[in-house]
Parts: sequence; structure tokens; C-alpha cells
Amino acid sequence: MDQFSENRYDTMPYHASGRSGLKLPAISLGAWETFGGYRGEEIARQCLYKAFDLGITHFDLANNYGRPPGNAERVVGKVLRAMPRDELIISTKAGYYMWAGPYGDGLSKKYLVASLDQSLKRLGLDYVDIFYAHRPDPATPLEETLTALDLIVRQGKALYIGVSNFPGALFDQAVVLARDLRLAPITIHQPRYNLLTREPEHDLFEHTLAAGTGVITYSPLAQGLLSQKYLAGVPDDSRAAVWWDERYRDTMVNAKVLDKVRRLNSVAQERGQTLSQMALAWNLHHPAVTSVLIGASKVEQIVENVGALQNLTFNEQELQTIDEITLAP
Repeated sequence: MDQFSENRYDTMPYHASGRSGLKLPAISLGAWETFGGYRGEEIARQCLYKAFDLGITHFDLANNYGRPPGNAERVVGKVLRAMPRDELIISTKAGYYMWAGPYGDGLSKKYLVASLDQSLKRLGLDYVDIFYAHRPDPATPLEETLTALDLIVRQGKALYIGVSNFPGALFDQAVVLARDLRLAPITIHQPRYNLLTREPEHDLFEHTLAAGTGVITYSPLAQGLLSQKYLAGVPDDSRAAVWWDERYRDTMVNAKVLDKVRRLNSVAQERGQTLSQMALAWNLHHPAVTSVLIGASKVEQIVENVGALQNLTFNEQELQTIDEITLAP
């Protein structure tokens, strides 16, 4: 077992996920597109170790993360063997296409159970702390999906269950159905939410607050757009240049978006923060949000992002200016 900072729990806030006993760090670390993707094992080890030293105890994955799909779990699993498992919250997901044939996609009981078994092998773990239904699946009855998640909890393969990318109405249906059937409750929801993607404010957060379900937001930095990185264009070593195809890059990084990003950067500078720090602080400012899920390809990015915790408050003028920038067509 490697050695880690004795002060790792001194400064990171930990928030209960809704009305559950599960506590998550205000900032969590994910492996989407980075570890096992365009960053290899040594970078993953450096980032995971530094994150843990800073109090980040939650690492988030999915069955299809990495290239080839599943590689993120393999890479992170190797690193976890030298870390204290009982001090960590590890999550993974299933729902998107993973293998050929009718049983390698969706939210059927067959796919969910088989996928988690594969994930546990790749991770080298006996259980994950959170297992998510990664997306809605209109082809599978919601009762079947929730029953499968409950089975997984009863088998001891996951401690908590969650959903990701469920709109508010479908989330409500799942909460009521799980309660009525006395199945494992939905402890956490993982939606995309950031300064440039604000739909959860209108369609989701009122539902999670009413249900007592926690929220961990992914892409709080809009896949790196809400950072200093793109203020002068697309850097050669950025994920936009290395990982995204031209069509997706042109959709994400266009003149209108970059104008908003530069104006937001001015607000951040006035607050004495980097743009990424302000974006994370703004995300955590919402009362529904339990944790924000960052990605990192460099240790320095983690250190900078954790610095957001030094200023989480916004005055009314700042919030109004941010709304004027981000809600403009």
C-alpha cells in the first residue's frame, strides 16, 4: 500500500447524497475520455494519487469508458490496488452499447448484471459503491431495470444505485416505482450540468430535491471549454484536438461559444478565480448539487480545480451577469 497525505481530509467538504448516509467530496474525479483514453496508466496514477491526497475520495467510471471500451476500468483498477479501498467511493455504469448482439446495450436485467460482472473483473474489485443506469432505455420496462439494480445490491455487488441522464418525469417514475415495489432506492442522479448547459435547472433539480436524491454533475467544465485552455483557440494537446472528430469539435468550439467563454473569464478574473474554478464554484452553488465530477489529464488541473473551494459564494450582481452571458441565444 502506497503512502498518502496524512492531511487529506482536512480541507475537502463532504456532502450527504440527498437523504442517504453516503457522503461524497464536493469535487469528484472521473475517467471519461481521459484515463485509458487519451491518457495512459502513469498519468492516471499521478492524477488519482494527487486527487486522493487532496481529499477526493470518489472516482467515477463506466463500462464503456476508454479505448477500447472498458480500458478506463482496467487502467484505474491497476492503480486502485495500491490504494486504501475502504476510504474510496468507486462508481461505474451500464446502459450504452458495449458488445455485439441484443444483450450488450440498454437497461435489461441481462445486460446490467452481465456488464457489472465484467466491470468488477476489469477493476479487480468485489463490489462498487455506486452502480448507475447510464441512460434511459424506452425498450425495457422501468420495473425490470429497477428490479435488476435491486438484485445487484442484494448480491452485494453494489452498495448504492443511481441513474444518469434521466429527465425529471422519468426520474420521478423511477423513484415512485422503487418505493412502491420496496426496491433499493435511487440514491444519486448524474446529469450533465454546467454554465453552458443549464437544462437540469428547469427539468430535474426540483425533482431530485423533492425525492431526497443526491446529484453529482458531469461535464461541469463543458469538457474543458470552461477553462483557460480555449481562450486563444484549440491547443494541440487538448482533448478537442486529440480526441474529438472535426464535426464534434466545430459544434463544441465555435465563435459564439468562445465569446461566452471569454466573457465568463472576465467575471472569474474579477472574482480572483480562474474560469474553471468559477465554473465549479457556480455549479456547487446550486442547492441540489452534492458533488461536481471533474476530468483531468494533468495533476496541475486537479490542484487548480480544488482551489475552487476557496470561494464558493456569489453576489447577486455576479449571478445576474453570468445569466446574461450564458442564457443569451
